[in-house]
Amino acid sequence: MKKFLALLLALVMVFALAACGEAETEETTPAGEGAGVAKEDLKVGFIFLHDENSTYDLNFINGANAAIEALGLTEDQYEFRTNIPENEECYNAAADLADSGCDIIFADSFGHEDYIIQAAQEFPEVQFCHSTGTKAHTLGLANYHNTFASIYEGRYLAGIVAGMKLNEMIENGDITADQAKMGYVGAFTYAEVISGYTSFYLGAKSVCPSVTMDVTFTGSWLDQAAEGEAANNLINGGCVLISQHADSMGAPTACENAGVPNVSYNGSTIDACPETYLVSSRIDWEPYYEYAINCVLNGEAIDSDWTGSLATGSVVLTELNDTAVAEGTAEAVEEAKAALEAGTLHVFDTSTFTVNGETVDSYLADVDTDENNEKETEAISDGYFHESEYRSAPYFDIQIDGITLLDTAF
Repeated sequence: MKKFLALLLALVMVFALAACGEAETEETTPAGEGAGVAKEDLKVGFIFLHDENSTYDLNFINGANAAIEALGLTEDQYEFRTNIPENEECYNAAADLADSGCDIIFADSFGHEDYIIQAAQEFPEVQFCHSTGTKAHTLGLANYHNTFASIYEGRYLAGIVAGMKLNEMIENGDITADQAKMGYVGAFTYAEVISGYTSFYLGAKSVCPSVTMDVTFTGSWLDQAAEGEAANNLINGGCVLISQHADSMGAPTACENAGVPNVSYNGSTIDACPETYLVSSRIDWEPYYEYAINCVLNGEAIDSDWTGSLATGSVVLTELNDTAVAEGTAEAVEEAKAALEAGTLHVFDTSTFTVNGETVDSYLADVDTDENNEKETEAISDGYFHESEYRSAPYFDIQIDGITLLDTAF
């Protein structure tokens, strides 16, 4: 009898320990992996650097709203946190959203990354998705993810629009071929901005071979006065068309006032700038938001580093301003877009640019984040620079001929 009781007690202990093990597993398994989340129980959090007054953040907000509508979420199933700076307030916002029951949380600015990682480490049951970041693919944190898109393809197509406009100006006698100089207002001298202005320039050059470009930096993502002043300085310096990678209406407004064609970013400015607006390229964040949220709902793992593309609907151009663009622009854009999607055209084809007069056939890029910012990845093969293929966030930072930096801002 004693042996029977001892055996019975041992079995009870085994089952108890097994149950505890299962409970521990359930508590530490990140949301989005395993059983999934019932749609009616889902809650989503969004963190934005600014608000609707920033074209950059408005683009994210519009994507979030579109995904919310497409997924049929109710008002109590999502929270927006706007004007969250790139400091400890970001961690506080993320932690607060996690405490409020969010299963997945998105953040939209590069400088948010370390604070989102901190929150992800503290809340392993919540998925954290960060746009424009660089660390997820090497960090290996199960509930932390980066995302970006091949927006360099969109900027290339926008550059074709600009180049066609320059050709029209040359043909009309408004400028000579050697006066086909564009200006570009950038925020910082980072790879993301360098990749963007270079792809824009190469798109223009593909149809207007004599084009050159001056670039100036404001040292801020959002400063309407500085961006307007920068655009005016470029115009006064002989630039006959302006584009930008900055987040306000400063540059487009300056162009409208001066009667200079403008290619904007992150959304159409046609209502405010009907005479000078040509086109805008942008990342549509709705496809990623839907993808990541559906992963949580279905209990599927989210890619650690997801790159949107033309094919996923993540890289888009706004409608052309037919009253301002050159004849034949739509056809030229569609031809190039088809070639990009088919893989027969590459934005950073090394036969289309030089550095100090020489073709570049090898280049180590800084793809993997480390303390020394070491350039460790060969990015050129098969005749082109493989942007956003080894990591979603841009890493093209080559200064090519034809583009003059008037200043820098790091």
